[in-house]
Amino acid sequence: MTSAPPYDGRHLIAELHDAAHLSDADVIEAALRDGATAAGATILDVRLHHFGPGQGVTGVALLAESHISIHTWPEHGYAAIDIFMCGRANDVDAALDLIAGRLEARIASRTLIARGFGAVTQPA
Repeated sequence: MTSAPPYDGRHLIAELHDAAHLSDADVIEAALRDGATAAGATILDVRLHHFGPGQGVTGVALLAESHISIHTWPEHGYAAIDIFMCGRANDVDAALDLIAGRLEARIASRTLIARGFGAVTQPA
């Protein structure tokens, strides 16, 4: 048996409620970029798809450390966010705090999942 690689990951799953700017692709792109920077991550690319005037946005910031993704439903004031980063140096909470603040979310719930070879001990 080989030893596990010396890295792990953290996957933050978040839900924003009573949020603003959810159909504004420019605000969302800036929030993704600035959130990644706040986390100390390296941005490789950012892609967004705006579904039309007044409609939601789906976006992803591709990071050297993994990704930040967002899916918005402006008609419900709701956004679903995933922040997954490998390694221990990156601050996933700082990324979420910045994004939630930019989107003026009244409620931001979060669930943190440890990811990696040592994190799961039971077979799938």
